[in-house]
Amino acid sequence: MTSTTKTDGTQHGLGEHSHGGAVIPQSSRGERFTSYDVEAFEVPSGREEDWRFTPTKRLRGLHDGTATATGSIRVEVEGAEVETVGRDDSRIGQGGVPADRVAAQAWSSFTEASIVTIPKGTRPEPITVTVHGPGEGEVAFGHLQVRAEQFAEAVVVLDYRGSGVLGDNVEFVVADSARLSVVSVHDWADDATQVSSEHVGLGRDSVFRHLAVTLGGDLVRVNTTVNYGDKGGDAELLGLYFADAGQHLEHRMLVDHSVSHCRSNVLYKGALQGDSAHAVWIGDVLIRAAAEATDTYELNRNLVLTEGARADSVPNLEIETGEIEGAGHASATGRFDDEQLFYLRSRGIPEDQARRLVVRGFFGEILQKITVPEVRERLEAAIEEELAVVGA
Repeated sequence: MTSTTKTDGTQHGLGEHSHGGAVIPQSSRGERFTSYDVEAFEVPSGREEDWRFTPTKRLRGLHDGTATATGSIRVEVEGAEVETVGRDDSRIGQGGVPADRVAAQAWSSFTEASIVTIPKGTRPEPITVTVHGPGEGEVAFGHLQVRAEQFAEAVVVLDYRGSGVLGDNVEFVVADSARLSVVSVHDWADDATQVSSEHVGLGRDSVFRHLAVTLGGDLVRVNTTVNYGDKGGDAELLGLYFADAGQHLEHRMLVDHSVSHCRSNVLYKGALQGDSAHAVWIGDVLIRAAAEATDTYELNRNLVLTEGARADSVPNLEIETGEIEGAGHASATGRFDDEQLFYLRSRGIPEDQARRLVVRGFFGEILQKITVPEVRERLEAAIEEELAVVGA
């Protein structure tokens, strides 16, 4: 049995999706093409399903081969050993294979990769990996791999900062019975462009927790793919994004349940304010015929704070077996709840403060899951700064 379901939520001001109709995938996500070869992919025109929400003119040539490396990224690691390796290192590629032209371009263009390894059976303090962009007007391609060996347990903060144009691949390789928690913070300068592909490979009884926070940059597109290598894998993908005027923030993910007795949970929340602020969330979950006893759910919520902002939210669920524990998805986009604002104002809280409280509550479910206090406090302050832009 194969079924493709639609969202049970609504898009702000439109129908079930903000492009005006139900989304029907061109083909099963299980049949998607992957390759390390750039030329094996056609240059995106913007009409393809995978690219129709992305303003290709703002990709700075990452998608058509005109962007060539003029600079390099700088990777700093605190709390763990890091290796700088060449393209021939046998560990490179264990997380996954590129599924679009930009990822393949980044794969073929990097000269050195950074590998962070959490040794077997260890539980280190939080590890910080800071990636500095190549600089304003410069282009770079990067490759990073984070490896959690068997029975290891770690929290990794992946922090993107600076300016420039970056195409990169990130691999998270989680061995049997390991537990890896990652907080990815995309806090770029206003001019930055990033197109990133994250490849997650899970071993038997491994646990992966990922929280993506996207605040800065002119255009940021992150594509996350989860692959299960054996039974018992458990993945949780959380996300928080705040788009300002002119920003394009796009998150795409594919959770590929290819083996039995695995679990996934996806929860992304976003807020938008300002003219032409645009957020895109595409959530694909595939349950293959062999993936019996799968338990999965995905949810996306968007809060539109001002006129002129737009959110596109498309959850897709493909099921090829009826022998599952549970599967579902939901999506909704809307404005402030007038009843909430009325309740707060009726108790003497000024409107501007009431609006701030609503937004804080909206994001609170995500922020409380950040276990590194310094990171949580930094992000809370950043959200306050965002709200101050329009006096929300």
